Amino acid sequence: MTSKTFIRTVVAGFFATFTMTIISFLQGGFGLPVIDVGHILKETFNNVHVGEPYSILWGNLAYNIVGIILALIWVAFLHERIPGNWFLKGIIYGIIISIVAGAFVSPLAMLAGGDSVGLFYYDTWIPFRILIAGLTMHIGYGLVLLLCLKVAGVNGMVHRV
Repeated sequence: MTSKTFIRTVVAGFFATFTMTIISFLQGGFGLPVIDVGHILKETFNNVHVGEPYSILWGNLAYNIVGIILALIWVAFLHERIPGNWFLKGIIYGIIISIVAGAFVSPLAMLAGGDSVGLFYYDTWIPFRILIAGLTMHIGYGLVLLLCLKVAGVNGMVHRV
């Protein structure tokens, strides 16, 4: 990966993560739960400590770094493997992220934080609404990521033979 591709991917990942955050807060107006990932991560980090050494800054930093890593994973491994134009690829990547989050990441992160949400949020009182909220956020992330990468001219990794 060239440094130009890396930097453009990091910026695209940041914008996509920011958009996902805005979608999360706006969907509260549609009756879906607001999922504040930065706050959830901060609470999870603080669960294993006496007191609260981690502020919301640390939770949001971790959230944004994960968003950037997801952008790098897309460019490095998935761009050439998923068919379609940027719009279809964005939707597919958002769905993939949402499935992985609901099946593995959220249940494990919440257990680390001393709570249980279950597989695909089954142990919550509104599992379907949380699934829809997460799917909406992740599809928004995928669409903005792929649009930003398209505008930035990032077409995946250059494979050398």
